[in-house]
Amino acid sequence: MRFAPTVAVVAVVASVTACAHAPQHAADVPDRGRAGVRSAAVAPEPATSLHARERRPLHGTVLVVDPGHQLGNATHPDEVSRLVNAGGFRKPCNTTGTATNGGYPEATFAWRVSKALVRQLRRKGATVYLTRHSNTYDDWGPCINRRGRKGNRVHADAVVSVHGDGAASTARGFFVIRPANRKDWTDDIVRPSKRLARRVKRGLVATGAKVANTYGGDGFDVRGDLGTLNWSDVPIVMVELGNMRNRRDARRMTSSGYRKAVYARGLRFGITSFVLRR
Repeated sequence: MRFAPTVAVVAVVASVTACAHAPQHAADVPDRGRAGVRSAAVAPEPATSLHARERRPLHGTVLVVDPGHQLGNATHPDEVSRLVNAGGFRKPCNTTGTATNGGYPEATFAWRVSKALVRQLRRKGATVYLTRHSNTYDDWGPCINRRGRKGNRVHADAVVSVHGDGAASTARGFFVIRPANRKDWTDDIVRPSKRLARRVKRGLVATGAKVANTYGGDGFDVRGDLGTLNWSDVPIVMVELGNMRNRRDARRMTSSGYRKAVYARGLRFGITSFVLRR
């Protein structure tokens, strides 16, 4: 729950689990033995069901992927500069994000990684929601408070916000940001978010992504000033997958193959590990 006196928050809890009951077949009906004792005929689980579960291990899981920024933020300055509640303090609704030295926007990078990640997660059976549904100069936002509440609305098991960094050109590699412990805001999700951060880092390392040479070199950062993290009531992390100002990282981030096989695949590994081993 959030306790922000100046903001009216409506928590919408959506039930995402449906129970289906198959009709009772003759083989399922208990019969009576000679002594009059009821004995149930238990049919073994079909091998096809076991195989399906192996192919779709995330069936029943609800996830949210947040592609950072939006191309149209740059063409809608009044809208994105509007101040919103970012977790007990006010910040601009959103920002334009950064870009490579060659002009490849962070918004496009985040969008393409996110779309690849969503496809991979859905193939594994997950129900996945995006916080935005386009990457165009005609659209802007959503604001950071709305992005942060998306996981709450759909009762998500985890949320991952995808970004690219814009640090000094000597910085390189990815790092995972988790929420700081803020009373009445994130104190209820700090521990599971820390576990999610560890799993995501492990997944990215497994696919060959390089850990950042900044923030102590351990691949983690903790932030209490990010509205997307502060508004979440479910486990959440933000991932800066590389530094767009670094030449080596930029080559990787602009490569379709690298985005799919390393970034998206690594995120999928990390998310899957988290939701299946909680």
